[in-house]
Amino acid sequence: MLIFLVGFMGSGKTHWGKRWSEAYQIPFVDLDDAIETAEGKTIPDIFAIHGEAYFRDIETKTLRGFSQQKNIIVACGGGTPCFHNNMQWMNEHGTTVYVTSPSDVIMKRVMVQQDKRPLLRDMNPIELLAYIEQTIKIREPYYTQAKITLVENDITDETFQKEILNSQS
Repeated sequence: MLIFLVGFMGSGKTHWGKRWSEAYQIPFVDLDDAIETAEGKTIPDIFAIHGEAYFRDIETKTLRGFSQQKNIIVACGGGTPCFHNNMQWMNEHGTTVYVTSPSDVIMKRVMVQQDKRPLLRDMNPIELLAYIEQTIKIREPYYTQAKITLVENDITDETFQKEILNSQS
């Protein structure tokens, strides 16, 4: 069981991935954390030093390294499904779950971490909300290719069993 959680930053992928990992004793990995560990740099530093193209190549390589895993939940970065046919690859190798959340909820969550996200650091709330809505609109065609879509407000601990595990059988 290889489960990929996709969706925009702040949508709840890591939160639910960790909760389900603990509840079902399945390892959890945040793809961005795995990249930072492998590279020995933060994501913002990788972008600043090497650029987005390099990051997307490393992201794809790291993602596809999970193909040998049998039981793992992977929370992907918000842009992961949009590059190098990653969404198609994830669909071929596991169960993809799109975690969606309202733009205003995402904005409130992202604002708390704005200093850790260089692209968003200098945006005021109006600019930030516009950026979130525009970027989701661009990424939505990738996200909606997921096998399962979950609305974050409706997710519970039981959702993993009911929606994800039951889809495996």
